[in-house]
Amino acid sequence: MVRSIFRFFYKETTALQKAAYFLGFFALLSQVMAFLRDRLLAHAFGAGSALDAYYAAFRIPDFLFVTVASIVSLSVIVPFIIEKEKEGKEAVREFIDNIFSFFSLLIIVVSVVAFFIIPSLSSVLFKGFTGPALDEVILLSRIFLISPIALGFSNLFGSLTQAYNRFLVYAFAPLLYNLGIIAGILFLAPKYGVVGVAVGVAVGSILHMLIQIPFVVHMGLFPRIRPRFDFNSIRKVATLSFPRTLSLSTNHIATIFLISIASMLPVGSISVYSFALNIQSVPLSIIGVSYSLAAFPTLSRYFANKDMKAFVGQMADSLRQIIFWSLPAMALFIVLRAPIVRVLLGTGRFNWSDTRLTAAALALFSISALSQSLLLLFTRAFYSAGHTRKPFFINLISALVLIVVTYGCVYLYKMFPEFQYFINALLKVEDVPNTIVLMLPLGYSIGTILNGIVHWIGFEKDFGKFPSRVLRTLFESVAAAVIMGFVAHMWILILGPFIGQSSLARVFLGGFFAGILGIISWACILFLLKSKELEESWDTIHSKFWKTEAIRTDAEIA
Repeated sequence: MVRSIFRFFYKETTALQKAAYFLGFFALLSQVMAFLRDRLLAHAFGAGSALDAYYAAFRIPDFLFVTVASIVSLSVIVPFIIEKEKEGKEAVREFIDNIFSFFSLLIIVVSVVAFFIIPSLSSVLFKGFTGPALDEVILLSRIFLISPIALGFSNLFGSLTQAYNRFLVYAFAPLLYNLGIIAGILFLAPKYGVVGVAVGVAVGSILHMLIQIPFVVHMGLFPRIRPRFDFNSIRKVATLSFPRTLSLSTNHIATIFLISIASMLPVGSISVYSFALNIQSVPLSIIGVSYSLAAFPTLSRYFANKDMKAFVGQMADSLRQIIFWSLPAMALFIVLRAPIVRVLLGTGRFNWSDTRLTAAALALFSISALSQSLLLLFTRAFYSAGHTRKPFFINLISALVLIVVTYGCVYLYKMFPEFQYFINALLKVEDVPNTIVLMLPLGYSIGTILNGIVHWIGFEKDFGKFPSRVLRTLFESVAAAVIMGFVAHMWILILGPFIGQSSLARVFLGGFFAGILGIISWACILFLLKSKELEESWDTIHSKFWKTEAIRTDAEIA
C-alpha cells in the first residue's frame, strides 16, 4: 500500500497536457483548501484589525523569500540540473551539495538579522499600525520568518522533482501548507488568536518541505553540508538568479507599497485587499502555474539542444492553452463575483458590506487574470533560455508604473467625486463605505496588464513571432468569454429575486446554475468556431490523459 502511494506521487510525467492537468487538479485541491482557510479566517476575525495585522506581517518574510530564497528557485536551478545530467549523477550531487551548503548559511544568517530589524522596518512600512497593533505585526512577522527558510529548502528539493518530471509531489506540497494553516485556525486560534494562525503557517511551510524529501533520498541526491564552497558554481547560479531576484524584488516592493497604503486606509482595507487577491489567484494557480511549470523543463531542454523551432512551438502550445482557459475564468469571476465571495467568505464576522467590497475588489483584480498567467509563462521561458536581464528591466519599469498608477487612482478618487461615483456605480457599491480601497486592485491590474503586453513583445523580439494560431485562439476565446459572461449575467438577474442574501445554499445554487449555463454557452460558441483548443482538451480528457502519449508541439509536427 505504502509502496503504491509512493509510486503514484513520485512517478514521472512527461506530456505537457498530462503534466499540466495533473498540476491543475492538485492546484484546484489546494485552492479548495485555501478557500476553506480564508473562510475560517473570515468567520473567526472578519475584515478587521486582527487580519490586517496578519496579512501585513507577511510582507517582510515574503520579501526575504523572493530575494534570498529565489537563489534556489525552480526557474534558476532546473536548467543547471539538466546541464549537469550530461556529466553524470555525481556531477548533479556535487552541484546540489554545494548550493545547499551555501544557501543554508545564507538564509539562516539573513533570517537572524531580519529578526532584530523587523521592529524598525515595520514602523516605517506600516505607518497605519501603532501601539499594540504594531507590536502584533512585529510578533507575527518574526514567527513567519520560519517560512522563507523552510520554503527555500523546499524550492531546492522541488528543483530536483521538477527536473526529473515528478510533478505530482510538487503539486501536492501546497495542500500540506494550507493544511498546516487550517490546523492553526481550528486548534490554536481560539486560544491564541492570529498568533496561533501564524504558528500554523510555520508548520505548513515545514510540511511543504518534508513532502519533497522522499524522492530526493530515493534518487540518492539528498544534499550534504560541505565545509568548502565551489564558488565557481555559486557564481554561475548567482549570475543567473540575481536579475531574477531583482525582478521579483521590484514586484514585491510594489506589493509592499500597496499594503502600506492600505494600512493608512480605514480598518479592514488590508483584509479586503488580501481576501480578493487570494480568490482571484485561483486561475493563476490552476492555469498559469500549471502550464508554466509543465512547460519549463521541456523549454529548458529545447533551448539547451538549440532547437529554437521546437522552443517557440512549445511556448505557442502553452500560450494557447493559458488563453483558452484564463479568459472564461476571468469572465465568470467578474460576473459571479458577489455569489463567489458570499459563498467563500460570508460567514461569522464577515458582514454584507465586507462581502460587497471584497467582491468589487475581486472584479478589478480579475481583469488582469490572463496577464498574470502569461507573465509566469513568459518569465519561465526567458529563464529557460538563460535570459534574466530583460524580465528584470521590464518588471522594474512595470512596478514603477504600477506604483504611480495606483497613487494616481487614489488621488483621483479623493480629488474628483465624479471619478469616485463612476467607479462605485460601475461596481454597484454606491452605498458601501470605504470604497477607496478599490483603487489598489485597479492600479494593480492596470500595471499587470501593461507588464504582460511588454513581456509578449519582448519574447517575440528575442525568439521570433508566434504562429497565427495563437492570435486566432485569443480572438475566439475573447468572443466566447464575452458571450459566456453575458449569459451568466442574465441568469443572475433572472434568479436574483429568488437568491437573496440570507441563504448560503440559495446563493451557491443560483451562482452555480448561472455559471453552468454560461459555461455551456461558452463551449457551444467554441464548438461552432471549431476551436482547436476545445478539441485538444476534449481529446485529452476523453482518452484518459494519464494514459496518453506526449503531445507534440506544432513545431515538431511541421
